[in-house]
Amino acid sequence: MVQQAQGSKAPVQKLVDKIAGIFVPVVLGISIVTFIVWMSVGGDNAFSQALLTSVAVLVIACPCALGLATPTAIMVGIGKGAENNILIKDAESLELGYKVNAIILDKTGTITEGKPLVTDIIWKNNLENQNEYKQILLAIEAQSEHPLAEAVVNHLKDEKVEQAEIASFESITGKGVKAQSENGSKYYVGNHKLMVEKNIEIESSLMQTAESLEEQAKTVIFFGNEKQVLAILAIADKIKETSEKAIVTLQERGIEVYMLTGDNNKTASAVAKQVGITNYQGEVMPSDKAAFVEKLQADGKIVAMVGDGINDSQALAQANVSIAMGKGSDIAMDVAKMTLITSDLRSIPKALELSKRTVLGIRQNLFWAFIYNLIGIPIAAGVLYPVNGFLLDPMIAGMAMAFSSVSVVLNSLRLKGVKL
Repeated sequence: MVQQAQGSKAPVQKLVDKIAGIFVPVVLGISIVTFIVWMSVGGDNAFSQALLTSVAVLVIACPCALGLATPTAIMVGIGKGAENNILIKDAESLELGYKVNAIILDKTGTITEGKPLVTDIIWKNNLENQNEYKQILLAIEAQSEHPLAEAVVNHLKDEKVEQAEIASFESITGKGVKAQSENGSKYYVGNHKLMVEKNIEIESSLMQTAESLEEQAKTVIFFGNEKQVLAILAIADKIKETSEKAIVTLQERGIEVYMLTGDNNKTASAVAKQVGITNYQGEVMPSDKAAFVEKLQADGKIVAMVGDGINDSQALAQANVSIAMGKGSDIAMDVAKMTLITSDLRSIPKALELSKRTVLGIRQNLFWAFIYNLIGIPIAAGVLYPVNGFLLDPMIAGMAMAFSSVSVVLNSLRLKGVKL
């Protein structure tokens, strides 16, 4: 990935390539004009002076410095990113990063550790055959690929629950799952929205308990049959110790930070409050995340999306700069232009700072390359001859040309010493 990125072109490089395409014929033209002028005014030594000056113009104006200005900075920048656990897939994201003024964060696995644990299972009052229902719940969650389902499976296995057999299984995007047992009974595991949608009755005491657990920043999932909710499960996912520091750093830089999660609004609110985010939304579907990115872009924002799951991939593809967590799903890392190997959110400010330093290096390189040519070509053409009789030797012009390329490379290499 790093090798491919170092060979990719930043948008500014395309502009430089166009300039170089114009630059070469212009220099050839200047060289010819220089030769003609010196043949006209050179007197007895007209031919030798015309030849020396026209060759000096060609030698000193070699566009190497222009050609090296962008790729050398990009190569060093991407290498520096890899040293800091930031894998950059292409040069465009590195060039765009410093312009980001809005960042969207997923909750689970991004702000939190992504290692959910079941803290509570509360069953409906006077419920019979509880062990049988546990076996069915284990069978359903064992079929699901959701991280919360994995937490439920691990918890029930720790309780030595045996797995029942189920006849069918269906995932309901953004809401939960549906399954049918071998005797034809239907069961649902998912969020409150799914229970309401299927007209499944929730005992008032269970609902009150669920609301109380949500206020503790726990995710609550419901398990029920076609008629009633049989149990609620509270799942906690610890917030990363570094998340709050990273978010504060981003906000101090004037970047708007948003949190989007499929969890309910109460859990979203509790997590957002703990990490200092004021702009958040809960119960967000995967397509809603992409739509939110589009909305911010329509408002003129340069948006970075940070996520780790399959449900984040659409929003990652839509964002101007997409960042995946290294411990996330393969599709998220495949879609994203950057990957944080450590899944530490403090790498995000580092990535944006790296973008800023790299773009600054590119601009410095281009500035010196252009200034060098603007000063060097007239001197090589002999504009100083009427003033002090100075004509630039082509050998000196060759040395100056080589030095311009070396200076651009050295300026790019300075980025290696920058502390992010």
